[in-house]
Amino acid sequence: MKLTHLALTALTALALSGCAKSDKPNLILHVFECGHVEVSDISIFSPGVDEGVTKHLTNSCYLIQHEKGKLIWDTGLPDAMAGNPGEAFGGKLKLTVTNPLSKQLAEINVNPADIDYLGLSHFHGDHTGNANLFKNAALLIQQAEYDAAFGENPAQFGFNPASYDQINKEKINILDGDYDVFGDGSVVVKTAPGHTPGHQVLFVNLAETGPVVLSGDLYHFTKNREHKRVPSFNFDKEQTLAAMDVIEQFVDAEGAQFWIQHDLEQNKTIKHSPEFYK
Repeated sequence: MKLTHLALTALTALALSGCAKSDKPNLILHVFECGHVEVSDISIFSPGVDEGVTKHLTNSCYLIQHEKGKLIWDTGLPDAMAGNPGEAFGGKLKLTVTNPLSKQLAEINVNPADIDYLGLSHFHGDHTGNANLFKNAALLIQQAEYDAAFGENPAQFGFNPASYDQINKEKINILDGDYDVFGDGSVVVKTAPGHTPGHQVLFVNLAETGPVVLSGDLYHFTKNREHKRVPSFNFDKEQTLAAMDVIEQFVDAEGAQFWIQHDLEQNKTIKHSPEFYK
């Protein structure tokens, strides 16, 4: 009788576990490499530390496919930069594109016109570079970022309106805090201001891989995350530090992986499209 009871308990637990897993939406996550950034002085990202030290950063974009629609998260450096390198910060950043985002989407038979949602962590040019590809998508943007990006002086915040001037303004979804994209908790925009006025990160809860948080520019590389260092060009240092605390607590509570979008070393451990995560 004791053995039967234990067996039934085990079978019940297994059944409940199976039900919980099957209840998760069938998400697919593709990771794209959307440019490279050669930094000649990494101390602009960590003031007073590593002055004159060089570092190579990557630039990541993502596609999340849900039964209710497709979401692009960040769009990288512009495809037009392929074969035509650029620079920023007075030449301290060398910008290159070797594999255009439009080409990577075509390789998995995804048409930019079929993207339902465009989520940008923020409006710096290395994240909005291909935003104009997604003219049919509904932009997900925090109110503070909207005011800065579409206000009278976007350049004051380091934004380039020409990189996003073809976004469908009739479909803009202005957010006030966290936002559950598909209404089931599987893909959630999390507000994390400070790097820019309305910076945000993305939570994706995958059935097999488990929960993942996509960093935006909350951090640019692991060392800055470990030491909570704030780049010299951030909009608001105190807001950034507060956002770091909130998101780190969320990551711990969810047991989530934290993918730093610009971290080259970490990105080498993550599989890229056409492979995907489920």
